[in-house]
Amino acid sequence: QVQLVESGGGLVQAGGSLRLSCAASGSIFSISAMGWYRQVPGKQRDFIATITNGGSLNYADSVKGRFTISRDNAKNTVSLQMNSLKPEDTAVYYCYAKIPAVGTNYWGQGTQVTVSS
Repeated sequence: QVQLVESGGGLVQAGGSLRLSCAASGSIFSISAMGWYRQVPGKQRDFIATITNGGSLNYADSVKGRFTISRDNAKNTVSLQMNSLKPEDTAVYYCYAKIPAVGTNYWGQGTQVTVSS
């Protein structure tokens, strides 16, 4: 079992920045990658960014050049620095941890990000 707790969401004006953090606990040795998705009510959850244990990064095209994912293995945290935010970035952001041994992802509870125009 892995527990994930997000923090750092909030309200920001367009063009502003926010930093999300996600702290993992439990069977963290089983995690192979961590990252972020986001979801708008009534729509599917969309991939945003991921970072593997080896440090490989991947971003959705919609956030490339604006968002940066990072990981602190010593603190078991993953962060998402979001710059140049746009109203269309408004969503609930979910942290996830990939656990190959169980063939599924674990998810945090989500944190709301609202970008006003």
